Amino acid sequence: MNYWWTSDYHFSHANIIKYCNRPFKTVVEMNETIISKHNERVKPDDTVFFLGDFIFKGGNEGGVHGYQIFEKRLNGKFVFIRGNHDNNNSLKTVITKMYLHYGSKDICMTHKPEDADFSVPLNLCGHVHNKFKIKRLKENSLIVNLSVDVWDFYPVSFKQINHCTADFLRKEKG
Repeated sequence: MNYWWTSDYHFSHANIIKYCNRPFKTVVEMNETIISKHNERVKPDDTVFFLGDFIFKGGNEGGVHGYQIFEKRLNGKFVFIRGNHDNNNSLKTVITKMYLHYGSKDICMTHKPEDADFSVPLNLCGHVHNKFKIKRLKENSLIVNLSVDVWDFYPVSFKQINHCTADFLRKEKG
């Protein structure tokens, strides 16, 4: 079993293609590509921490159980953290922030970067799509954006997150 992190699939959200300059011609192409890339990495017994905005309420697959159409097609067991679009869709998750101690690191997971915890060395977020991949919050605190828009539409392993933070710290030192 492995752990994965990701955010901002925005299933059935046609306008997200334009807003974030996603490389898809149609919402169906976007949905199918994200499902394929997700299942390429995530196995059925893996755990996926999903940091918000799973499905858009206005999509054809919306409605009371709309998210289940997609969740059933995706490998892994999901832990959903509520994103700003998750207030109005079928997901109805109640978790807004979660803390985890993993890989000898204290981690704060939330959808929006502004809800990060500056006292935690590693924060994971979504919401900002392609605005940044990683940045410093305070002297001893980093935030990594796990939106699929900056990870080639794949979920991310802890090893990838560590590699990203190590590269960032090396570049900071010059």
